[in-house]
Amino acid sequence: MYIAIVSFFQKGGPFMYPILLVLAFGIAIAIERYIYLSYSRKTNRKHLATLMPLLQQGNFKQAYEITSKSNSTVNQILAQGLSRYKGATNRDDIETAMEESMMEAIPRLEKRTHYLAMFANIATLLGLLGTIIGLIRAFTAVAQVDPSMKAEILSTSISVAMNTTAFGLMVAIPLILIYTVLQTKTTEIIDSLEMTTVKFGNLIMQRKNGSSA
Repeated sequence: MYIAIVSFFQKGGPFMYPILLVLAFGIAIAIERYIYLSYSRKTNRKHLATLMPLLQQGNFKQAYEITSKSNSTVNQILAQGLSRYKGATNRDDIETAMEESMMEAIPRLEKRTHYLAMFANIATLLGLLGTIIGLIRAFTAVAQVDPSMKAEILSTSISVAMNTTAFGLMVAIPLILIYTVLQTKTTEIIDSLEMTTVKFGNLIMQRKNGSSA
């Protein structure tokens, strides 16, 4: 198996190396993003489990003390809303403060993920370019040999040239799949943050209406 892989790689030509480099960068980004997003989702859920009872009880002061000391995404968003609670005249003021914090958090969640789609396209294009250059060299070489040898040399050269396209697709397809998985995880986190913002706004208004009553 190892010998077959090495032979396949060596026959692909020089374009196999940049495709391999693209794969290395893609894997590095995928691992980093997966760890970051998984940690972010776990941390947000953990902190929400602690904060929601306090918010439902109307204990906003203690909730603010907890959120203001944490760097997690959900705590930063809620801290902005809690800081505006007393001075806000309506719900829009509180939601605007949380939306500003959320706009700062979303780019951190989406950071570098889009590179995976770009790397997938680059791997495919490099594979095609390597194949085209290989075919050009094959036809040039065939024109200078004995006619009886042309068919054999041409078939061998074409099979070698196609290795580059095959490797490019072998790199591109997993990167696209990983990109989709990470995008899904990011969307889930953003949706949960938006839902938390809505729930917090509802709790704030219930508290204010209860106080005014």
